[in-house]
Amino acid sequence: MIADPVATHARTRPNAFALGDAETGQRITYGVLDGAINRVAGWLVAQLGPASGARVAVLAKNHPNLIILHFACVRAGAIFVPFNWRLAPAEIAVLVKDAAPSLFFHDAEFELPAFGGTSYPLNAVDQLNGEPSPLPASARQGFEAPSTLLYTSGTSGLPKGVMISESNAIWGAFNFILGNDVGTSSVFLCDMPLFHTAGLFAAARVPLTAGGAVWISKGFDAAKTLARIADPAFGITHYFSVPQMAQMLWNQPGFEPDMLRGLHVWATGGAPNPKVQIERFVNAGINMSDGFGMSETCSNFGMPVDDKARLLAKAGSSGLPYIGIETRIVDDGGQDVARGETGELWLRGPSITKGYWNKPDVTAAAFAGDWFKTGDAAREDADGFFYLVDRKKDMYISGGENVYPAEVEAVIAELEEVAECAIIGVPDEKWGEVGRAFVIPRNGINIAPEAIVAHCNARLGRFKVPASVVVTDAIPRTASGKVQKHLLKNDNT
Repeated sequence: MIADPVATHARTRPNAFALGDAETGQRITYGVLDGAINRVAGWLVAQLGPASGARVAVLAKNHPNLIILHFACVRAGAIFVPFNWRLAPAEIAVLVKDAAPSLFFHDAEFELPAFGGTSYPLNAVDQLNGEPSPLPASARQGFEAPSTLLYTSGTSGLPKGVMISESNAIWGAFNFILGNDVGTSSVFLCDMPLFHTAGLFAAARVPLTAGGAVWISKGFDAAKTLARIADPAFGITHYFSVPQMAQMLWNQPGFEPDMLRGLHVWATGGAPNPKVQIERFVNAGINMSDGFGMSETCSNFGMPVDDKARLLAKAGSSGLPYIGIETRIVDDGGQDVARGETGELWLRGPSITKGYWNKPDVTAAAFAGDWFKTGDAAREDADGFFYLVDRKKDMYISGGENVYPAEVEAVIAELEEVAECAIIGVPDEKWGEVGRAFVIPRNGINIAPEAIVAHCNARLGRFKVPASVVVTDAIPRTASGKVQKHLLKNDNT
């Protein structure tokens, strides 16, 4: 029988703090958590049968019950499917049709689409009680079988159900643990949504796999997050976020870097972290480690968190490959490029998905043999550090030159007046395509488009400088913080 990490730690350290509700302050030990998971898993087996592979859907905001339900699905041989509650009902209906769940847990505030199973309020998890306990090994599916479906955030507009096995989950957690100095004394705060790999795996399963603890919050709120990280009662040592969240926290009224002194590591991912922001945090004594991961691949790269000199010297890099990852950077023909050249990043390793739910053709197109094609443009420097240049599909060509928006966005982010920015390519009769920048000013400060263009002219080649700047108060993002550039392009074509 393959034990999940909660079961393992419940045997060796049952009274250790495992899971907390950041909203109420409630703490749950490994022993109590293990018992709760077993009771729910027994109920699932009674409803669905052992090793059923049936989908158990969730449409709910972050709550410790999602963690209990997730591990209960693993033990019962069901598949956990957390949906993005920020989607419109019509969008969720499409995902529900694809996943075809048998059971559906939800918050009362969300409208459920029609489906062929049974629905329950999320708080019903507290009352579910099944037998037998402990469950027999036959209740589980195999280690390589899907245990979780994560629907991609849809930056391309086409969400897909990524099949994550327990093998993928364990290896992804090991990668993050070894790369970010996570252990039994580590305490995470999970603000990231639990329907996303950053929340469910990087911020929640990682500390539980290591025997540490995680506080679950309803979601990111800059003021509340700052207060919780600064509060010794929470004891938070690790925090994971997208770069945008770090910028918002730094800009909070009354913010002082000393408030974050208890953090051992602030890990970022989901989008390129501007070099200037990393330098700002590291120079203030906060170990900010940018990394790279995907729903399809779990955690893949990270910076050396205990080496301030290299954190600064390599600021802007996604770091070094984790122990369970092999890498290639290839050209359009699938041939390896020379070190220092930009190409598409391919990955191979045990943390990587076997494919997409109900989409064999899409799965086949995503792989070259056993290499997963990330769709990200990257380069490797002479010291083996990887730089994610941009999404390959976001690159545009201006006057015959490749332009990677992330590079331009990082330069604009150097301006203290800028809170957020995004670059897209738009059609141009002379150059084919030119850049258009969308900029949100910081704290209501007025910023002239001409000042942004002038700053770019001083820092970038002319072909990379945006031809136009739109000052706005909102940039469309996914729940995980990624800019939805397809929406910006749709509005500007």
